[in-house]
Amino acid sequence: QVQLVESGGDLVQPGGSLRLSCAASGIIFSSYVMGWYRQAHGKQRGLVASITSGGSTQYGDSVEGRFTISRDNAKNTIYLQMNSLKPEDTTVYYCNAHHRLIGRNYWGQGTQVTVSS
Repeated sequence: QVQLVESGGDLVQPGGSLRLSCAASGIIFSSYVMGWYRQAHGKQRGLVASITSGGSTQYGDSVEGRFTISRDNAKNTIYLQMNSLKPEDTTVYYCNAHHRLIGRNYWGQGTQVTVSS
């Protein structure tokens, strides 16, 4: 059974930082591109950041330079370091595992990030 378990979401003031974690089980972790997505109210789920098993990264335009994605293949875990947080970063963040060759996608349940004073 595949599980992606996110943690680290919290309430933080504007300008603050958070680190999200996503622990994966039930998949061959190194075979998957891992990523973070978010879905604001009334909008489609969009890419925040993704990382290949080799460490190549991609970021959404609104977070580049503020957020950093990383992965620990030994722990089957990815992280999202979020700095300089803004109120517009407030939403639920979802962990994703994507297998490029077979086109399989898995999602976590999401973790809430709220940026407010």
